[in-house]
Amino acid sequence: MIMTKLTTFAQVRELKGWHAECFCAALLSRMVPNYTLFAELTEQESPTLLSNVLSLIWERLSSPKSKINFSLQREKVEEAAPDIAAFDMFGVYPANDACMAMVAALNLIAGDDDQGAVVVSKLSQGGVEASLLMSENLTEEEIKTHALMQFEIEVQQALLALIKDAPPNKDTARKARELAGEAQITNIGVELE
Repeated sequence: MIMTKLTTFAQVRELKGWHAECFCAALLSRMVPNYTLFAELTEQESPTLLSNVLSLIWERLSSPKSKINFSLQREKVEEAAPDIAAFDMFGVYPANDACMAMVAALNLIAGDDDQGAVVVSKLSQGGVEASLLMSENLTEEEIKTHALMQFEIEVQQALLALIKDAPPNKDTARKARELAGEAQITNIGVELE
């Protein structure tokens, strides 16, 4: 059954607090490696920055009483976001998407944007769309039905089903993290080692 983007976004919009944060962390698990790969290829200062911040988010989800300065982490991520105009390669776009998604998740955690999970969801799906447009000359309808886009929607739907009514605890966070990493690919289809 093909789920529409609208249906997914509407369901994500209903997530609140811990559940929205967990959804963000799971999607970021599939986006952050795009940044890491770009940062390594272009010899950026700290290719593991986003991975480290994501680890802090997972820590918060597992141990809510953890004291983490997410405002400082947001500043670091904003500084690390690549300047799209400075690079003549497609990889800068998914790397930038990962940074924007991380900032959205950190804004959600800080209470500055209660729709952060929707932003992350849209950036993840938008990254798939941009990747397909870049690599294949597809129509809008072909993009919607492409296996990679269908997989992205399936992953988001599976995460929603897992997280939505689950208790906000370490076990739920672990299951969401495992689900996100199950296929061993990023949101745009890059294989993870």
